Amino acid sequence: MNQPLMPHATASWLVDNTSLTFEQIAEFCGLHVLEVQAIADDTAATKLTGRDPVRAHELTQDEIDKGQADANYRLKMTKGPEQVRRTKGPRYTPVSKRQDKPDGIAWIIRNHPEISDGAISNLIGTTRTTIAAIRDRTHWNIGNITPKDPVTLGLTTQRELDSAVNKAAKSAGVEAQPTDTRLDGDREALIEQLRAEREQAARDAELAGDEGIAPKPFFEDPFRR
Repeated sequence: MNQPLMPHATASWLVDNTSLTFEQIAEFCGLHVLEVQAIADDTAATKLTGRDPVRAHELTQDEIDKGQADANYRLKMTKGPEQVRRTKGPRYTPVSKRQDKPDGIAWIIRNHPEISDGAISNLIGTTRTTIAAIRDRTHWNIGNITPKDPVTLGLTTQRELDSAVNKAAKSAGVEAQPTDTRLDGDREALIEQLRAEREQAARDAELAGDEGIAPKPFFEDPFRR
């Protein structure tokens, strides 16, 4: 099911401007009902500015009226938010993941030295200067850089990484190693689990910051080569 572009802000607006139930709002916005409850009680961690889904053309007033008249009615989105298409140029990386870039770069350099700096730059969204500094170990933070699978870190996709590896091998005149697809399903599931655990650890660290509680450690991808 499609969700609003800004689910929490949309939920805040619906709480303040409609009589829809928390369950209806939660399902439409793709949130947990307790998150909607927190928004309504003004106890959410972040103060939100409501976003009108009607003006955003994601929901019609007619749909809202139907939902207000029937608590069991499930709102239907007019259209999903437009997907951002990848264009040529450096990859955009969310601020929360930028600190992971050196770890991902180090992993590629160690496991796939055949991949050029230009290809790494396109995969990770970094500069060749940074890659060179990590490669020759002159990076200012080299002592804290730990090679980690960039796919697990969410910096690139497995398909893009495999494509870069195969292209580099072909350019070097080396036959690429055949990809073992027997564990693909398990690997993808594990990657998703590791990402979820990493994001939860980050949230736990923020919540525990004032209490001095150490966050749970994040484990590296066991499939790393």
